[in-house]
Amino acid sequence: MDPDFLNVFTQPATLNQFLAENVIAQGEKKKLIKPTSSNNAKLEELKLLLIDWINTTLKEEHIVVKSLEEDLYDGLVLHHLLENLGSLKLDVDKIALTEKKQRQKLSVILEAVAKCLQLEESQLKWSVESILAKDLLSTLHLLVAIAKHFKPNLAMPSNVQVETITIENTSRGLKTANAVEYITENKENLEAQSKGDAFDELFSRAPDKLDAVKKVFLQFVNQHVGKLGLNVKDIESQFADGVILLLLIGQLEGYFLNLRDFFLTPASTTEMLHNVNLALDLLTDGGLLNFSVNSEDIVNGDMKATMRILYCLYSKYKTKET
Repeated sequence: MDPDFLNVFTQPATLNQFLAENVIAQGEKKKLIKPTSSNNAKLEELKLLLIDWINTTLKEEHIVVKSLEEDLYDGLVLHHLLENLGSLKLDVDKIALTEKKQRQKLSVILEAVAKCLQLEESQLKWSVESILAKDLLSTLHLLVAIAKHFKPNLAMPSNVQVETITIENTSRGLKTANAVEYITENKENLEAQSKGDAFDELFSRAPDKLDAVKKVFLQFVNQHVGKLGLNVKDIESQFADGVILLLLIGQLEGYFLNLRDFFLTPASTTEMLHNVNLALDLLTDGGLLNFSVNSEDIVNGDMKATMRILYCLYSKYKTKET
């Protein structure tokens, strides 16, 4: 067993309780909030705010939520919330008593959310199974996304982040990966971007140095994707479909990307966006990306946006190039 897994828990009883409550089947992977984040004041503030928002919104329907994990998993509250906020009429029963019915109901609800928020599957940080399993991390991501869309003025605390652990049950035992994940936007990074960053400075005040920076990035990229028989000559065009970016992340982070998860030869803008969104998710999950990126900018060949992404990888791995 991975020693990092044991280090997450301070007492053996906590570990036993965790394993009893979270059965992870062979080949399955789960991402969870570490118990060490349970005393996170900003997390508690966000939870209380969301509960108050839901209860205020559904006051006339006499629905009272006390726990995000225990009161939302069956789809009843989410159903009422969406109908109230978005005037959406969902073709599902109000009450679903069996797990099968609850799963079917959640499927319809979450499909409506993705369509309403115009999210691709690769951008979703929740699923039917995770909500049904009362997963707090997924439930928070879902509610924050709904609130930002329907109630953009809701004063949610910024920079709410949690320590997460991803646990995978492999043939060799439990494999883990630790990360820090943002649930609400990193205000400092957003403000920094709005004021301009080093790349804004580079493009506006030092364009003569741009070619030199591009040359450094191309050398860095080719050092790693060259092992796959690839050669990148143009940052602006060759990263637009997300393929090179995904392969580069795989090489640097040391994992194999299943060809079924992305489009190796994307034939449309939709497929290119899928690839880029997957790459951004991988960077975020790995703790390499903690600022907002518009995937359409990458697909449209925005040099500045692409170079910001490459810098995230370069800044971590440049010392490992020897």
